[in-house]
Amino acid sequence: MIDAATDDARLMAAAIALARRGLGLCAPNPAVGALIVKDGVILARGWTKPGGRPHAETEALREAGERSRGATLYVTLEPCSHHGATPPCAEAIVRGGIARVVAAVGDPDLRVAGRGYRMLTDAGVEVTTNVCAEAALRANLGHVLRVTKNRPMITLKLALTADGFAAALHGEPRLAITGAPANGYVHILRSLHDGILVGSRTALEDDPLLTVRLPGLEARKPLRIVLDSDLALPPDSRLAETARGHPTLVISGEGASAARASQLRAKGVEIARVRRDEAGRADIGAALEFLAGRGMTRLFCEGGPTLANALIARGLADDVIVLRSAAPLARPGRAGLNAESLAALGDPARYRSVEKRLVGDDALTRSERIL
Repeated sequence: MIDAATDDARLMAAAIALARRGLGLCAPNPAVGALIVKDGVILARGWTKPGGRPHAETEALREAGERSRGATLYVTLEPCSHHGATPPCAEAIVRGGIARVVAAVGDPDLRVAGRGYRMLTDAGVEVTTNVCAEAALRANLGHVLRVTKNRPMITLKLALTADGFAAALHGEPRLAITGAPANGYVHILRSLHDGILVGSRTALEDDPLLTVRLPGLEARKPLRIVLDSDLALPPDSRLAETARGHPTLVISGEGASAARASQLRAKGVEIARVRRDEAGRADIGAALEFLAGRGMTRLFCEGGPTLANALIARGLADDVIVLRSAAPLARPGRAGLNAESLAALGDPARYRSVEKRLVGDDALTRSERIL
């Protein structure tokens, strides 16, 4: 016999899986999943649709119709309580006759922040909270960090050779480290984020496209972002040449070349300027604040070791994915993670290892920052 708590956890896990369908598609809104259940039968499902609307709860209520009366709603985030582009989900839940709401985590957005729960309980709806809270928080970490820390959630990906190098030395041909299965996995990761970030060195040396090129996912176009302190990106780079078809943003430091900015804008590249840090580089913290301000919740960093080590050092890398080739470089190259980053990833107070597996011939390890 399955007890109620176990059943709640099982159904919430299914709702969290639904929520993940919205990742990369619904910013600045959170990606939410919802199930309506009655007498052990799932009556309806919903998840946040592209652009952030309709919300998951209203989608599930629409599908359930009158069958929602007396049912239980499982939802991964506290229902909204404010009037925006749509009426509050909490009101729709009450109108739909839902008897019980099981929620995973509260919404830290000050427009909600407990008000959704109060609207439900004031209307006589039974509310159970904090079911599968950790898993739901991880799934919606981008929304939570944007609201509470004014930055997007960051997934850092780094490809390394077996002997720990991230690239060949400057002037050598570009190094292909991982195989086709791992490269395909990276395209899936790109599709689950709102933006893809690289530093100027990666943009110059690799001349990447940073697009999603998997069958069925070509319509997903995360914002391509270059952190480029002095606007070194050439107007004839692949990023600039394809900017009209794939949104592209270059974030420079204050005082960068106005002439180069005009050249890039003529190609369709958006230019933003942020303050410089003590070293004279475009400040990464200011860049992240700018991205959060325009609604970005999930950022995929594919930069090289300089950017990767900086993000880890500042506690900004929330998910760290390392793809390690079975083949060594076997000659001098550009080092990958430095000693400080390796120590941070090995510190149980800062990170925990959550996944280890093979992707083709390449070894994947994934670590989560301790929240």
